[in-house]
Amino acid sequence: MFQVYVKGSVEAVALYQKAFGAKVSNEYKNEDGSYMHVELDVFGQVLAVSEGLPYAGESITGNTMQFCLHMGEGKEDAIKRAYEVLKDGAQIHSPLDKCFFSPLMFGLIDKFGVNWCMFI
Repeated sequence: MFQVYVKGSVEAVALYQKAFGAKVSNEYKNEDGSYMHVELDVFGQVLAVSEGLPYAGESITGNTMQFCLHMGEGKEDAIKRAYEVLKDGAQIHSPLDKCFFSPLMFGLIDKFGVNWCMFI
């Protein structure tokens, strides 16, 4: 399971459902309606999303990770859909294109600060 903490968990979950065709498999909400914990099925893997914890502070250099999804041949449409959804408000460091290791890939930090890479 991958766990990510964001500010705006309800909006983030809706974005990830649209980007990855993800389904909610388990959820617990905070009193304010944000997610204490929600599990999304993202291509057979669990992505857990929680509202950012007030005591967690800001991210620390060296304590950052990237979610890399190696999709494999025939999954070009899934990569294109995810890119089109995630790119709004994102910092794009590798736009959707071919690269030396993949015929199709992208890399970006979405508007919630989550670092994504998807490739064939």
